[in-house]
Parts: sequence; C-alpha cells; structure tokens
Amino acid sequence: MRIIKRNGSEAEFDVSKIVVAIDKANVTVQNEQRLTKTQIDDAASAVEAECSSCGHTPTVEEVQDMVEDQIMAKGAFEVARHYITYRYVQSLKRTSNTTDDRILSLIECNNEDVKQENSNKNPTVNSVQRDYMAGEISKDLTRRMLLPEDIVEAHEQGIIHFHDADYYAQHMHNCDLVNLEDMLQNGTVISGTLIEKPHSFSTACNIATQIIAQVASSQYGGQSISLTHLAPFVDVSRKKIDRDVRREFEGIKASPSDDEIASIVENRLLEEIKRGVQTIQYQVVTLMTTNGQAPFVTVFMYLNEARDAQEKHDLALIIKEMLRQRYQGVKNEAGVWITPAFPKLIYVLEPDNIEPGSKYYYLTELAAKCTAKRMVPDYISEKKMLEYKIDGNGDGDCYTCMGCRSFLTPDKTGNGYDNVAGALNWEPGKPKYYGRFNQGVVTINLPDVALSSSGDMDEFWKIFDERLELCYRALMCRHERLLGTLSDAAPILWQYGALARLKKGETIDKLLFGGYSTISLGYAGLYECVKFMTGHSHTDPEATDFALAVMQRMNDKCAEWKEKENIDFSLYGTPLESTTYTFAKALQKRFGIIPGITDKGYITNSYHVHVSEEIDAFTKLKFESQFQRLSPGGAISYVEVPNMQDNLEAVMSVLSFIYDNIMYAELNTKSDYCQECGYDGEIKIVEDDGKLVWECPNCGNRDQSKLNVARRTCGYIGTQFWNQGRTEEIKDRVLHL
Repeated sequence: MRIIKRNGSEAEFDVSKIVVAIDKANVTVQNEQRLTKTQIDDAASAVEAECSSCGHTPTVEEVQDMVEDQIMAKGAFEVARHYITYRYVQSLKRTSNTTDDRILSLIECNNEDVKQENSNKNPTVNSVQRDYMAGEISKDLTRRMLLPEDIVEAHEQGIIHFHDADYYAQHMHNCDLVNLEDMLQNGTVISGTLIEKPHSFSTACNIATQIIAQVASSQYGGQSISLTHLAPFVDVSRKKIDRDVRREFEGIKASPSDDEIASIVENRLLEEIKRGVQTIQYQVVTLMTTNGQAPFVTVFMYLNEARDAQEKHDLALIIKEMLRQRYQGVKNEAGVWITPAFPKLIYVLEPDNIEPGSKYYYLTELAAKCTAKRMVPDYISEKKMLEYKIDGNGDGDCYTCMGCRSFLTPDKTGNGYDNVAGALNWEPGKPKYYGRFNQGVVTINLPDVALSSSGDMDEFWKIFDERLELCYRALMCRHERLLGTLSDAAPILWQYGALARLKKGETIDKLLFGGYSTISLGYAGLYECVKFMTGHSHTDPEATDFALAVMQRMNDKCAEWKEKENIDFSLYGTPLESTTYTFAKALQKRFGIIPGITDKGYITNSYHVHVSEEIDAFTKLKFESQFQRLSPGGAISYVEVPNMQDNLEAVMSVLSFIYDNIMYAELNTKSDYCQECGYDGEIKIVEDDGKLVWECPNCGNRDQSKLNVARRTCGYIGTQFWNQGRTEEIKDRVLHL
C-alpha cells in the first residue's frame, strides 16, 4: 500500500510512523491521560485498515486526519490536542520559514551575506537575484530533505562546508576541462542546431564562446579551454586568405612574387587572429549565464601541447595576441581601460620560453608585463608538473586546472579510460584530460578539529578521523546525487562533446567511477590548526612536520576511500571566498576569541602562509611547494607584490624561480580606478564605525558603484567586492617582494 506525500510523490505506507507520531504526542501529557501501548497499536492498525479500504491512494493529510479521529475515539482528548498542535506548528514551518525571509531580503538587496557571497556577482541585477532565489530554495530542500541530519548540522556549525548546496537539488557537477578539440573538429549541437567544423579561425573563436556560455549554464563550477584546440584553424584561415589574395591579383591581372603574397597573407591573418581573440575576450566578459555572472572560464596557453612545428608557431601567434589584448584591458562604462575578472589565463613555463635567448622567451616577457599590470596570467611550471603528475604509462603529464585550482588526477590507465565517454578525438594509448570533470567538494575546518581537541594530540587525531569520516559520507552524498543523471539533463555536456558523446536517455554513471572524474576533499586553515596545536606557525621547523602529517593523513584517507568505492577522491586546497568568514564566525561562536587563532574575521586558505606573516617571495614559494605536492586535487600559491610595471626584471626572476621550484603560482598586485576623480592607484580599505569600507585616497569616494577594484582572492580575480572577513584578509596582506 502506498500514500501520496506533500510534494506529490508516492511512498510505501509505514504503520510504524503512525505509532511514533502518536507516541510523541502521548508523552507530552499527564500519565493518567495517556494511551496505553496496546491502544496506540490498535489506533495505528485501525488507520492502516481504513487506508487499505478507502478505494484510493490516501494523502499524508488524510492519514493524519484518520489518526486524530482514532485518538479521540479512544477518549484521549489531551493527546489529540497535542497531536493537532504539533501538526499546526509543522504546517506553519512549511509555509513560512527562514527561506522566505532570506529570499525577500535578497530581492530588496538588504541581505549582507548574500550580497557579498560571490565577488563576481552583482546582487542588484535581476538575473543574479533569480539565481540566488533558486539557490535559497535548493539550500532549503537540501537541508530539510536531501542530506542526513548530522551532515546538515555539521555544515551549519561550520565544522565542515558542504559546497554549492544552492545547486545540490539539481543533478549538476562542479568543474571540468572542455574537450573543445572534439567539438570544433567533429561538430557539436547548440540549442538543437548542428554546428559543423568551422572554416576559419574567427569562426572557431565565435563557436568557442558559444560553447563556453552553454557549458557555464549547465554546471556550477569553473571550466577550462586550451588555445591549442584553436591553433589548427589559424592555418585553415591562412590557406583561405592565400586563395583569396591570389584571386584578387588574378582579377586585376597582377603578378606579385610569392614573398609579396605571403606578406599580405600574413598581415591579413594577424588581423583575423586579433578579431578572433577579441571575440573571446569581449564575449566572455559581456556574456551573462543563467547563474547571473560571466562564465567562469580559464584559458590555457601551453606551447608544448601543439602537435607539430607549424601548429606551435600558430599557437604562439594566438598567445601573443591574447596577452597583448589582456594587457590593454577592457573599457568600463566611463571608457577607461580596467582589469576584467575573466577569462582567467594560465601560461605554462617551459624550456622554449623560460631561458633568455630561447625561441619563445619574448612571450614570457609579454606575460610578465601583463601580470604586472592586470594580475594575469598565472603560471604552471611544466618542469614541476611533469614530476608530480605521473600517468599510467609512467610519463609526466602537463595540463590545466579546472577553473581556478581544481586539478584532475593523472590518467592512471594511460589509455584515455578506453574512451568510456565516446569522444571522437580519442587516441588509444594517450592519456586523457579534456572531457573529464569534478563531482563536487566538501571541506573540513581544520582549526575546529584542533580547538575541539583542546590541544591534546591523541584527541586531535581521534577527532580528525571522525571529521574525515563525516566528510567522506558527505562526499558520497554528492556522488550519489549524480548517480542516475541522464545525459539529457545537459546535452552540451554529455551528448555533444564537451565532456562526452553519450546516447540520449543514457545515464552518466560510468563517468563517475574508475578515476575518469574526481571528487574533492577540501581543507582550510592549516596555519591556525598547526598554530593552536604546536604554538608555532607551520613555517617554523618545529611545526612543519606536524603540518605535513596532517596533509598526509588526509591523502591517506582519500586513498582508502578510493580503494573502497572505485571513485577518485583527491585532496583539494579549498579556495575559500565567503566561507573563510563563515568558518571564522563559527569558530568564534564555539570557542570564543583566541589570540592568533580565532581573533580574525577569516581563516587562512588551504596550506598558505598566513597573510600577515613576514616572508619573502622565494622562501614562501619554496616552503609552500612541499604542501602543494600533497594537495593533488588542487592547489595554488601566490606572492603579494607592489606595482611591478617598472620592475619587470624582478617579475622575470620570480617566474624563473617558479619554473624550478613550484608547480602552480601567481603574483598578486592591485589594479584599481576611481570613477569620481580618475585616480588609478590603490584603493584603500579603511575602518568606519567598526566596518571596513573601500575608499579612494585621493578624493574620499566610498561609492562602490563608482569604484573599480580588482583583487585576487581565491585563485581568481574578484571585482564586485567582498564580505567583511575577506576584506579584512585583503587588508592584512603583507608584501612578499
């Protein structure tokens, strides 16, 4: 027998739930007014019989009416009154709860937490509000119905963070590497329209931006594309332009030399590359996805990814133009060139471009110039990545992260997972990265583990293991939410090549196992955790071994879970944005203000050296490299620098050090503009009546709508300001160079 639940779905009738419900009301009255156990069982059985004979599938409300009737029929009127009161209270909770208040407050733009949750979303815009409203409903469903109670409680107490709960109700994944090569070379479908292989570089760029927008609207995390996948279309355009030029000269009966024709062709080709790159730059900045922000996309620039010398030459042309245009920036509404947040750029340092005199050293010099002014690109060391990421063939692999720092695990099959995704560009025996993805993240609050142990080392490891087990169960919830997802849920991802070419109606389940996709155990606050347990920063030799042991324990757990579930669990240095404030507030609530541990409005991201600790750039990068290696699911290190536009030699020295010492790093500078007075120096953070506000030091302007402020906060650039905790963290940063 079945019943109809309040949401319209059906469920098996469970008579024990009736017994429990009556018993809860029963224990709230005096002994002499209570029903006996036999009477309760009789009432439940009578309701079951009535439901069985009613001639239709009863609703929950009908069943509860029957329960009331049975209680009153036995003369237990006080029990019935308490049961009716309980029903009424629960009804009120369902019709008016905190979700209503949060939705109304965000519509009116007076919810500070929501307003500053994402530094790249403008909460006054309708599309952003719509996304936040949907997110509040999703979080409410997640809390009340979709997650186990202890995981919800741990999340709300700040013991763990269950990321992206605002998208959990839907069957959506986190981030990925888009298989742009397959989609461009073999065609794709966008909004029901067949898109065939492009016949020019500019068309390929235009299609790429459409793909980026479609992918962004089908997931909630970042995506990455490679310029290498666009490079073959440079030669397609070159040959097309050559044909056109020769026809033009034939039309006027002219006979220029081959060198003259080649010069004209190359000039026109460079103009087309300029237009194509401009399409990517401006489309990404101006596109608005369904979640109310520009697509969170990373563009990968890796010369050694090219298949041959011609493709490498053409790739260098694209990279040069991408860097040139990013250095220039984009114009704000006042027509002033400013720093955009996206696309994020990653430039690979390799033998051909790192040594003075090497063939592509000029590109690295241009990258350094761009970084000094616009904070991008970030840098991957091919040398170190080939050491860290060993595939099933025993070779090192170099590839981009998914978004800001989430890295796929190496392809341990060495064979592209036997093309489980059905990609049309699969090459047997070659490791696969494009088309793979991350299932989601759950982060452990490391300072909370330490504080909960009261500094007792044995207790610390015991609590740590308990919390990791909680994270494991929460991660399995994320995994199980994706199980059974049909490819029809996001055709651009699962059917038309971005991640796979599955059949309609086919589930994505086979892509969730065996290492094809990853799932991430995040961590935050290693510094505060170590400081509380040892009394020292983890940069102190007395504390470093303990810090490394904490990292190793999390890696060991990931390996244990992977063996158990055949799912690629991987340790991930969480890029806390709003959660750095959430965790800090939770620690203060649970443990009070502890100097050096909980006395800030933020906790430190992942394994990073504390932002206020005096340390030089080279020592910091070298120290953090050992932790980056123990964070295979994702990590990035940074150095805070002043305006370096007049000291590019120093920037180049940092890049050279990155190449030899650390896999993935970035330089943080400032890029600001005041629309009131035209000041283009650093916009300052000042305190006003206990609140941190941004202020132009030249004219005193505090109107955020008239300030362009760009800061890197979590591996990517934010331009819409931040919550008080993150603002405090930015204010506390010291320079490393």
